[in-house]
Amino acid sequence: MPVPVPDKIKRLKMKYSVVIPLKNEEGNIAELLSELEPVMQSLNQPWELICIDDGSTDSTLEILHALSLHRPNMRILSFDRNYGQSSGFDAGFQAAKGEYVITMDGDLQNDPADIPNLLIVAVHTDLVCGQRVVRRDSLSKRFLSWLGNTVRSRVCGDGMRDTNCSLKVFRTSCLRKIKMYQGMHRFLPALFKMEGFTVASVAVNHRYRKHGKTKYSLFNRSFNTIADMLAVRWMRKRCLKYRIKT
Repeated sequence: MPVPVPDKIKRLKMKYSVVIPLKNEEGNIAELLSELEPVMQSLNQPWELICIDDGSTDSTLEILHALSLHRPNMRILSFDRNYGQSSGFDAGFQAAKGEYVITMDGDLQNDPADIPNLLIVAVHTDLVCGQRVVRRDSLSKRFLSWLGNTVRSRVCGDGMRDTNCSLKVFRTSCLRKIKMYQGMHRFLPALFKMEGFTVASVAVNHRYRKHGKTKYSLFNRSFNTIADMLAVRWMRKRCLKYRIKT
């Protein structure tokens, strides 16, 4: 009888897993995939695409199924209702088989052309975060993002100027040691640093939203994150940091 291959070895055969949570992005997903595929194929490595439908009420899920018909490397996870971006990312993380996990939004504001630049840094870094230098958002959204990033960086001590950019590259072996909670996708750099992993940022392009509406507001982007931020600060101060001498 053939010896069964451990799941860990199976996961490492896949080089990259692209994880994209989606909610009501029917006008964006087809164009995003048409931009993403040439970039990933140019890397000449095995890759997979994991799309998570987070309780969409438009035709996003139907479009995903249609797009997957001729894409054997594409998998779809469909939630029974809307659970939020942290749940979407976590479901993708758990399903990922690649050595590296690449995350991005489904609204076309992240540019797939930036992925190779992040992967260059990811060779010697556990988490690489895209940093949106020139924002293509409304004034109010830019202000909320700036305020959130400024306060978060000081409270959590992660040293990152922009953690709300979904374009990131994770080393999967490190990512699997992180426990996700609701809202924690915004604090992944801090959580990685708590575990002793390395984190870096790379400047990336940011584009105007073409279709659909933003899912964030003053309430869910600012006020709802205060408790999460304080929890991460507490975790940072209380995490175990001992070293065995002999």
